[in-house]
Amino acid sequence: MRRQPQGFMTFSSGTASPDSIKCDLAAESLLCSGTLRVEVTGWSMLPTIWPGDTLVVSRTGAGELVQGEIAFFRRGDRMVAHRIVANSKDAYWRELLTQGDALADADTPVSAGDLLGRVAFILRNGRQARPSRRLRIHERAVTALTRKSALAARGIVRLHRFYKSLQESARNIRANSCRH
Repeated sequence: MRRQPQGFMTFSSGTASPDSIKCDLAAESLLCSGTLRVEVTGWSMLPTIWPGDTLVVSRTGAGELVQGEIAFFRRGDRMVAHRIVANSKDAYWRELLTQGDALADADTPVSAGDLLGRVAFILRNGRQARPSRRLRIHERAVTALTRKSALAARGIVRLHRFYKSLQESARNIRANSCRH
């Protein structure tokens, strides 16, 4: 029987789901390289993070995170990026209390073992931005609306997609007019 080389991932015998394998690979990549890029699919962090944004995650320990930062962690077969609303600093046990900006309730506590890192940057429309620890007033207004209504959140995402498509069309028109 061959021994698995140390430092390599092992999977249980055929029972891992495709999502679980993706999470394992992302976690391993972050562990090995110290950074990870992940495209966002959900809307739980509106308006800070939009579907289609790319997150640049840096590996970090729970002791290095502070309230307001965005933690990146594993939750079952999914990876989640939510804002830290509390950080317990017990000598033997460390938990983070997180919540999506657009969600009405906090998540169940995140153990230090599930923590993968922090969101260092958000890439959107070719620009890189460091996430703020506090929401600005217009962001708080969007957050209040999305926390009250999933329908409103879906509507905001659709408007955002429409706006992005208009921007892309305008860029294409400008690019084509410059060639002629």
